[in-house]
Amino acid sequence: MVDLQRLRVLRAVVQAGSINRAAARLGYTPSAVSQQVSALQRETGLTLIERHGRGIVPTAAGRAVADRAGRVLEQLTDLDALTEDLKAGRSGTLRIECFMSANRAWMPDVVASLDEFSDLRIEIGLAELKGQRSIDPDLQLYIAESVTAGHNPSAGDGEADGYMVEHLLTEGYLAVISSDHRLAQRPALSIRDLIDEAWIDNDHARGPCREIVLVACREAGFRPRFKVAAPDYATAFDYVAAGLGVTVVPRLGAYLLPQGTVAVPMSDAGLRRRIMLRFKRSMRTHPAVERATAILRRHAAEAAALSTAPA
Repeated sequence: MVDLQRLRVLRAVVQAGSINRAAARLGYTPSAVSQQVSALQRETGLTLIERHGRGIVPTAAGRAVADRAGRVLEQLTDLDALTEDLKAGRSGTLRIECFMSANRAWMPDVVASLDEFSDLRIEIGLAELKGQRSIDPDLQLYIAESVTAGHNPSAGDGEADGYMVEHLLTEGYLAVISSDHRLAQRPALSIRDLIDEAWIDNDHARGPCREIVLVACREAGFRPRFKVAAPDYATAFDYVAAGLGVTVVPRLGAYLLPQGTVAVPMSDAGLRRRIMLRFKRSMRTHPAVERATAILRRHAAEAAALSTAPA
């Protein structure tokens, strides 16, 4: 590898037209400049400058190397600027993966909070579409009980593969039913209260949150009678509003319910999900990651306070 500092010195000599002027420009002694140029000539095996009278002139090779060095050094300057921008969160790409309910309820606020990082590209991936991603996320929200998430609920899990992990929120479930349903005025419901109801399925990905509900049903001794299979929570709510059945979702999923529906808390101890936050250890001091995780922690704290507030 050619020494970059020697390239800078050669470029200064060619531009200044003399070793003394280059030395003054660089803040070196003339002897130090001569030594750097001599070392570069040995390094490249080229004659880069030659004596002309009392001064020196660059050879054709010297001018060519100095010209190319100028372009290389400009690119390095751009690289230095880029790394500073990346450290400050001003450019690059931040890849976030989350599940559908967090995407609807939390991510708009998170992304809006990153607006000051004007050159930062934000890519949001959904865990439900995990087969479509090819790059590990920089920041991820996942459900601890998920086998497909590849991580245990333990706080230390995931750190060995370069991620830092923390528990964000444990939340319960809600039954979303039509407002004129016979159970609509109840303060809370048990999964057994829904044994005879028509159900609206709400997760085409058959993910961990749906599995928690099915396990609770099995423990109660029944299987839900699914009348409609909706692809997501929002669509399931529309079917509930049309009077076609009930659906059971995590508390965070009951976001922006349509008119004509109500959400009633589920009292079953087994109907709980643990939301985990993980982010790359190498990104922990990235300003955008720090901002995003702070917003997510705030939302989680607000959700926890809301779930424990008296009715």
